[in-house]
Amino acid sequence: MFSLLIVIYIAFISLGLPDSLLGSAWPVMHIELGVQLASAGILSMIISAGTIISSLMSDRVIRRFGTGVVTAVSVAMTAFALLGFSVLGSFPLLCVVAVPYGLGAGTVDAALNNYVALHYSSRHMSWLHAFWGVGATISPNIMSFCLTRQLGWQAGYRAVGLIQIAFVLVLVFSLKQWQRGNEGSEGASNALTLRQALRIQGAPLIMIGFFAMCAAESIAILLGASYLVDGRGVDPEMAAFFAGLFCTGEMVGRFLNGFVADRFGDRRMIRVGAIGMIIGIILMLLPVKTNALSLAGLLVLGLGTAPVYPCIIHSTPATFGKQNSQSLVGIQMASAYTGSTLMPPLFGLIAQHVSIRLFPLILLVFTVLLLVMTERLYYMKADTW
Repeated sequence: MFSLLIVIYIAFISLGLPDSLLGSAWPVMHIELGVQLASAGILSMIISAGTIISSLMSDRVIRRFGTGVVTAVSVAMTAFALLGFSVLGSFPLLCVVAVPYGLGAGTVDAALNNYVALHYSSRHMSWLHAFWGVGATISPNIMSFCLTRQLGWQAGYRAVGLIQIAFVLVLVFSLKQWQRGNEGSEGASNALTLRQALRIQGAPLIMIGFFAMCAAESIAILLGASYLVDGRGVDPEMAAFFAGLFCTGEMVGRFLNGFVADRFGDRRMIRVGAIGMIIGIILMLLPVKTNALSLAGLLVLGLGTAPVYPCIIHSTPATFGKQNSQSLVGIQMASAYTGSTLMPPLFGLIAQHVSIRLFPLILLVFTVLLLVMTERLYYMKADTW
């Protein structure tokens, strides 16, 4: 199982690699493709839609083929899409290739998260999500290297695509280890429809909570720098640095969470994380002239979000039953992607027509919603948590 765990860590790195690549390449891509800067939203929506659909379908696919095969094929789909991006110079064709890009990401995410929740401790779930951050950090640096050396954004996509191919080979050679890792338990799971899942006691609560958490997280990532510049008057260079610290805080927080998650349990870590997020938001809301508290608030917010996602996923088998976990994890993934896809552009419209200063208030609304939903779930399922 130890060697399989190493493979799973590698797979989580592969999950993070494609996620931050489009944003780092798009300032150059859209000029060469002859499309507007805002057209990135079209590609992003196609990828997200594919991810949501494949998350909802993941249970049946995994029951049919097994986690190991699904993981290998899904990473291969993202590798194909990345290599497709590297050779296509047409925006409509990129939209077509974005379909397998999203479909591959959603299935592998649900498959790996449920497998780890069933077979490994909470600490590994936190560390694995930290390794997702490693992948998401590596790919923009690869793209930056290619752009600064005039190799073109295509070379950046090609390099990451080839790394994904190498990961696919590792996954293919590890298929027997997945079978020895008690993968047969997947066949005993219940294949639930969305309607059936929503009828499970507490399931709607965790879906709403997951939606709220990922909405807050994605708004902070995408609009944190804009809030600092337009809402607080921070220099753009400093704002970019501290907005980036949100992701750094989240990644570091997950490494730290791994050392205490098993001792304190998922429920307490979710609560601590949500309260930490609220503290970070309060720092941004304090009516003081200095911007130091707002800058620190983003870092604290990132640290607060760190344990919430992995601990919610890890608690799913215990809360809803191992037989229901794969369906519930897939639907939770879909809820998460829906929140992170729809809420940032919606708040962007609010900020444009009202004020970017609403940024911390919107984050507070979603974070309080997260805390309320998870606390209600705890009292409803107190015997399982």
